[in-house]
Amino acid sequence: MQSLLSSPTLFLQASHHPTGLSSGVAPPFISFSRFCAGRSRALHIRRAAYPSASLAAEERSSSSTMAGKWAQKTVVIPAQRRGCHLITSRILREIEQDLSGFKCGVAYLFLQHTSASLTINENYDSDVQDDTETFLNRIVPEGRSAPWKHTLEGPDDMPAHIKSSMFGCSLTIPITDGRLNMGTWQGIWLCEHRDHATPRKVVVTMNGM
Repeated sequence: MQSLLSSPTLFLQASHHPTGLSSGVAPPFISFSRFCAGRSRALHIRRAAYPSASLAAEERSSSSTMAGKWAQKTVVIPAQRRGCHLITSRILREIEQDLSGFKCGVAYLFLQHTSASLTINENYDSDVQDDTETFLNRIVPEGRSAPWKHTLEGPDDMPAHIKSSMFGCSLTIPITDGRLNMGTWQGIWLCEHRDHATPRKVVVTMNGM
């Protein structure tokens, strides 16, 4: 301690200083008074300036683990009549091979259209699908009395866009042990809002480990 008090300046050499002493460049230093007042802060600054190789490697490893692996598949659903349709089986059939490779992750489903929608709902009683269609038609009217301006493709044109916005065009479903981890009574619905529909495309993106 006596030797420290007799020294006006204390040099702290960083253990991983990139230049080294042989380069002729003075190592980082702080004054003795600052050392006494804030040693922990000085050491924190030193670590930030010269991170160890092992710490950098750990960060790279952590980032790689978080990124995991990815898979993507576009599922084409044949044209459906207007209404709500259960498409869980078709989605699973198309992504089964990729899905089986994930222990834990997330599946993102994205519908590439503006006059249909995706939602998760009852997978057992088809009356739920019919009742949902009835509800949508009541709250979004069609016909000459409807106030819509966008009717270029018929009276169901603008109502289809509104219904699509209500349910949305994307879903997020957890993946567990190679399967979509949904509830017992949950199913994936494609809601078709046009009278004369075309095939619909659903992009399924999987991410996980």
